[in-house]
Amino acid sequence: MSYRVLITEAVNEKGLDFLREQGYELVMGTGPDEETLLRECKDCDGALTRNGKFSARVFDGCPNLKVVSMHGIGVDGIDVDAATQRGIQICNAAESNQRSVAEYAIGLILMLAKQSVTYNNGLKNGQMADVRKVYGNDVSGKTLSIIGMGNIGTQVARMAAHGLGMKVVGYSRRITKDQEMDFGILTPDMHKVISSADYLSLHLPGTGSTAKLLDAEKLSWLKPSAFLINTGRGEVIDEAALIKMLQEGKLRGAALDVFEGNLPKEDNPLLSMDNVIVTPHTAAFTTEALERMSYQAALGIVETLEHRPITYAVNKLSNSFEENQDIAAVMDFFRHEFNYK
Repeated sequence: MSYRVLITEAVNEKGLDFLREQGYELVMGTGPDEETLLRECKDCDGALTRNGKFSARVFDGCPNLKVVSMHGIGVDGIDVDAATQRGIQICNAAESNQRSVAEYAIGLILMLAKQSVTYNNGLKNGQMADVRKVYGNDVSGKTLSIIGMGNIGTQVARMAAHGLGMKVVGYSRRITKDQEMDFGILTPDMHKVISSADYLSLHLPGTGSTAKLLDAEKLSWLKPSAFLINTGRGEVIDEAALIKMLQEGKLRGAALDVFEGNLPKEDNPLLSMDNVIVTPHTAAFTTEALERMSYQAALGIVETLEHRPITYAVNKLSNSFEENQDIAAVMDFFRHEFNYK
C-alpha cells in the first residue's frame, strides 16, 4: 500500500531510505510554518518533521494525516493534545541522541573546568604569556548537580561519577527522601541540589511546568564559584536573571547550548562574555545521532501506518481508537487501492 509522507525539512537519508523501502511516496517540503504545512501536508498520511508547527489548525486542514513523527525528542512545536483528540499518533526519536547529548554536556563541563576556550583564544590572539597565567581545575571530587534526571541526565551522572570521579547530586520530584544511587545521591530537595553545585547541569524539556524554573531566586542559590551548563531547553532559565548574575560576578561562568527562543539573537549579551561558552543547539549534532534520529522518526511513521505497536510513542490514543485499528487498516486499503473516500 502506498502512503504519502511529508518530510518538512532535510534529514539524514537513513530514515528516508527506510520509508522508500516500504513503497511510500515522499513529499519533500519547503518549510515548517503553518501555512506551508497546510499546503504541503493536506493530502499526506504522515509527516516527519524537525521544527514543524503542527497545530490544531494544521491537523484540521490535513484530513488524511494519521501520524507526525519528530526528528528528535522534544515536541514543543506540536499540539499533542489536539493530535490525540483527533486520533493522530505523535512519535519521536526518543533514544536517538541521549548518549550524544550526555557526552556533549561532559565535554562542556571539562571545557569550563580546564579553561580550554581561554587558552585557545589567547594563544591564537598572541596572548600566550597572559593565558599561561590562567589556571584551570580538576573535576575529580567536585560536585556535579543535575536537574532533569531522565535518560540523558542519568547518563551524564554515571559518566561523571564513574569516569571523572565527581560527586553527583540529582534532583527528583518523584521521591520524598534522599536515595543512594549507583552514581551518587538522588534528592527531592532542589535547594540542596543547586546550592551544593560546583557544576549545575540542566537536562529539562520545555514545558509549562519548566518555564523559568531557574528564576532569579533559584539562580541566587548557586555559589559564586559555580558553573551552569544547559543542554536542555533555554526557556527553563530566566535568561535576564542569568545575564545579570554573570555581569555582577555572582556566577563563575556558564556553557549554554540553548537559549530563550532556542537560538540567541545577535545582540544577546551572553555571546560577548568571556566566561560563557555558547554553541548553537548542536549537542545532538553527531553523524551517529542524526542517523538514529532520522531512522527512529521514520520507524514511528511506518509502525503507525502499518498498524504495529509504536516503539517511540509520545501520546497514547484512546482505547476506542486502538480497538478499531483493524477497521482503520481496511479503510486505508480501500482509500488507497480504490480511491474510496
